Amino acid sequence: MPGRLPLEGLTVVAIEQAVAAPFATARLADAGARVIKIERPEGDFARGYDDVAKGQSSYFVWLNRGKETHIADLTKPDDKARIAGLLAEADVLVQNLKPGALARLGFDAERLAREFPRLVVCSISGYGEEGPLASRKAYDLLIQAESGLCSITGGPDEPSRVGVSIVDIATGATAHAAILEALIQRGVTGKGSHISMSMFDVMADWLTVPLLNHEGGKTPKRIGLAHPSISPYGVFTCVDGTQILISIQSDREWVKLCEVFLGQPELGSDPHFATNVARVNNRPETDTLVAAGFARRTAAEAIEALLQADIALATVNDMEGLSQHPHLRRISVETANGPVSYPAPAPVFSDHDRQYGPVPGLPRN
Repeated sequence: MPGRLPLEGLTVVAIEQAVAAPFATARLADAGARVIKIERPEGDFARGYDDVAKGQSSYFVWLNRGKETHIADLTKPDDKARIAGLLAEADVLVQNLKPGALARLGFDAERLAREFPRLVVCSISGYGEEGPLASRKAYDLLIQAESGLCSITGGPDEPSRVGVSIVDIATGATAHAAILEALIQRGVTGKGSHISMSMFDVMADWLTVPLLNHEGGKTPKRIGLAHPSISPYGVFTCVDGTQILISIQSDREWVKLCEVFLGQPELGSDPHFATNVARVNNRPETDTLVAAGFARRTAAEAIEALLQADIALATVNDMEGLSQHPHLRRISVETANGPVSYPAPAPVFSDHDRQYGPVPGLPRN
């Protein structure tokens, strides 16, 4: 039926808090699923992270659109029975309680599989269900540090946090994809499944390239806004102070940069710079040559010359630059304090325009 959303008719129970699980279930809600968010009487603690979205948390407003909130104290028998009733009608359960917590509340994996055989269960944790760190609390920056991500992020002097909650977002996106896979499998077999996913595993997967470089004897170093294994791929400053980042992905592009932008075509075949390996080995000299080309141009002149040479580039923007960017697509969602506008989800579907549901307030007894 035209305009029908792909997950209409599916029900998701989300015993969730913070960022990773809510990211996944927000995407399910966007696709038409009914998402029932179970919150403690005091609410998801992400509601208190900040107050910048019309007096509400930016995290909560971003990640909980289109859901409905149900308050439950899972230590109380009546509320446990109510959750069991919801699960009997649900297609998906997403939960990111501490490992073992759901089982201690009476909803262990064996019971879920026995009583709700078609249920897809996705359990998100910091380090998985077993192992020496399984019982630890885990949040985004903790996993950034423990996984080694911080060691390759930042400048030469000290490690740094990635500027967004990259572990939570990566975990939520991975969980979303895994849940959809499990739903497809259920459509074939008629059976649900249990997905166990750890934030550490997600980040370790994403860190495969730097890990293999380390194990191959080339441990990555922190080099700020530059690429550890490609050169030139970094930031250069124009005469008017504007910073522009360029990326040379092939030796052919290096030849073009030398001819059109640097005006020194002989550098394209110079053995010190002709290959990417040579340019990385001689990075200071390479960067000095490229920097000279920027230092004699304004930003507008540099961009025009780079585009003429068909070189990939970006202006080093800030949040004001993003706010005013001509490519920024926005949606507006209703909240208890009025509509909030923020960036639209990336997928654009040709058959219909997505509508996004309101952000639930916290019910009061």
